[in-house]
Amino acid sequence: MRVLIFSLAALTGASLLCGTSASAADPSAGVTFERDVEPILTRAGCNAGACHGKASGQNGFRLSLLGFDPEFDHIAIARDAGGRRILQSFPDQSLILQKATAATPHGGGRRIDPSGPFYETLRRWIVAGLPRTPADAPKLASVVVEPEERTLGRGEAFELRVTARFSDGSTEDVTHLAAYGSSESTIVAVDDDGRVKAGAFAGEATISARYEGVFANCDVSIPLPGEVPAALYEALPRSNFIDDHVWAKLKKLGLTPSGPSGDSTFLRRAYLDVIGRLPTPDEVREFLGDSSADKRARLVDRLLDRPEYADHWAAKWMDLLRPNPYRVGIKAVFNLDGWIRDAFRRNLPYDQFVREIVTARGSTFEEGPATIFRDRREPIEIAPMVSQLFLGVRLDCAKCHQHPFESWGQGQFYEFAAFFARVGRKGTGLSPPISGSEEIVFNAKSGEVRHPLTDEVLPPKPLFGSAPLDADPDADPREALARWMTASDNPYFPKVMANRVWADLMGRGIVDPVDDLRATNPPSNGPLLDALADDFRTHGYDVKHLIRTIMTSTVYGLSSEPNDRNIADTRNFSRYYRQRLRAETLLDAISDVADVPNVFDAAPPRSRSTAIWTTRVPSLFLDTFGRPDPNQDPPCERTGDTAVVQALHLMNAPDVQAKLASDAGRVAALAKGDKPPREIVDELYLLAYSRHPSDEETSVCEALFQEAGSDRRTVVEDVLWALLNAPEFVFKD
Repeated sequence: MRVLIFSLAALTGASLLCGTSASAADPSAGVTFERDVEPILTRAGCNAGACHGKASGQNGFRLSLLGFDPEFDHIAIARDAGGRRILQSFPDQSLILQKATAATPHGGGRRIDPSGPFYETLRRWIVAGLPRTPADAPKLASVVVEPEERTLGRGEAFELRVTARFSDGSTEDVTHLAAYGSSESTIVAVDDDGRVKAGAFAGEATISARYEGVFANCDVSIPLPGEVPAALYEALPRSNFIDDHVWAKLKKLGLTPSGPSGDSTFLRRAYLDVIGRLPTPDEVREFLGDSSADKRARLVDRLLDRPEYADHWAAKWMDLLRPNPYRVGIKAVFNLDGWIRDAFRRNLPYDQFVREIVTARGSTFEEGPATIFRDRREPIEIAPMVSQLFLGVRLDCAKCHQHPFESWGQGQFYEFAAFFARVGRKGTGLSPPISGSEEIVFNAKSGEVRHPLTDEVLPPKPLFGSAPLDADPDADPREALARWMTASDNPYFPKVMANRVWADLMGRGIVDPVDDLRATNPPSNGPLLDALADDFRTHGYDVKHLIRTIMTSTVYGLSSEPNDRNIADTRNFSRYYRQRLRAETLLDAISDVADVPNVFDAAPPRSRSTAIWTTRVPSLFLDTFGRPDPNQDPPCERTGDTAVVQALHLMNAPDVQAKLASDAGRVAALAKGDKPPREIVDELYLLAYSRHPSDEETSVCEALFQEAGSDRRTVVEDVLWALLNAPEFVFKD
């Protein structure tokens, strides 16, 4: 209905966009700073980070970023520099108007049309004496964008309407004052006036409209041209609710999924995902020879029960929580590592896992999570880490100003940080680069967090809702925070973990980056993320259940081979997205295939890479393939990027060559044995790729053994070297 009304208005010439504010349209209406002037400064980009909104300002004039501090901005305009920016007696000569209209040289160019409504509003505000918005004036309650959803063909366009709703029930069309952005500007673009235009590619994007720090979104879809019979989607296999949501999204966009992956591909994928290692040739043969219909689901269950699961998945959390041992001490970091691994061995429910971290107390030599509070020593250091890791809310920007892409403000940041104000410590503290002493983390009797601008002492307060503190004044405020975080009505807590695990298994998060859940970074499939989070919560935050649910879906088992209707899809999971193996997984795979164990400092003999307790253990291979920098401040996500140096390392690294040439390794054993070349080639392919070679591959490799003057061991070594350097080995398909 909204679309029809919108179209009729356009045809009759009746504009739904007023183009001026209520005050500009009515000369008798009062113009005030917060409601009328500040939005103009934001819309014109005057308080953007590249202009006067940056920390140092621009040419002596500084505004708060995106207008998060109206008090500061009013003073900057009206009183700073002796009030030289305002000439009330000659308003048109005011520097703020002269600069904004480029009547006087201005590095930012013309930002306001001298004949437009913004200029008139600013001029009237100056004439009126620079009034502030009265404290008892109606407050902005919400922003509504129309339409909320739209489907477009390629190249089609439409205009948004943005309405502000105030606390007294009044509304105002603020389309001309809102700031706009697109989550995928190459697919759907939006200009400064709220005109949305589809690009040349199928897909979807969310258009965000921001007014006075409040967001509203419009979801825009561009289906792939051409008709797909509805029967095709109805006939797709469905293993669980994941498939229902993914197929529904593909139908909406006109995409079709790839076919199922082969058994050998699924087997290798599942082993690498769950336990971080390759299946042995015997395990491959057993799985490929199993003809039962449920063998994939049974494989997942077996893998989740294997001991390697704990090390593989604990290593991912150590990436996010592991401190630098040279800063907090070797024993403390080793203790934290052991605690996390034990949590995954016990399949500790995720909510309990987080509660024990957030409320950690005790000795850093005995209570692993306490080490985190030895590393992060100030509330303003702890708060953004906790919010990002466990809520998917990035608060770092709000430490200094209003979050530019969300509704979190500076006050909310420091109120959240106040939950950690009473974290006390007993011991000798830090003394890098040694810091070897023990420290006791406890709940102190006092502690406070002050707002950096007002110096007001802020009480502990969650980002939304309420988290009542215990009546006992000696109770730890972190207990109230942990209850609020893990409460059933907190949508962020299960979503960010479900999204994190989904990204690990599927190659991309439903929200990407995985820990950046905000209105301006919407999920590619909101109903799917909601369903995953609900299922995770209702099953007691069981991480193994979450993994199993994803891996037993039809979507997880799709082939990575694209078809003509999903070749451009990179975010809707119409096919499997290949990933480069993690550094540790790849090194262990090479060691397993070559049958030569790794040797690491500060680790027992035959230790696997996933068992390393700190990234300070030297390894050129692991550094080359992207393990976290030990000097980087966690939390830090790894990237699956490839680089030329990685390819060169695999081809030329002495350590890799030594594994292939070892007299005690796989190559030597196969060369000495009595297996014919065909069986040797088959064994190598099963080891590296978890599949039998094709007839062509077998023929090419066998021919190497037949060449005049060939050495059996050299040929085996060369074949294995070639297999390890192919993308099929380096990537998880």
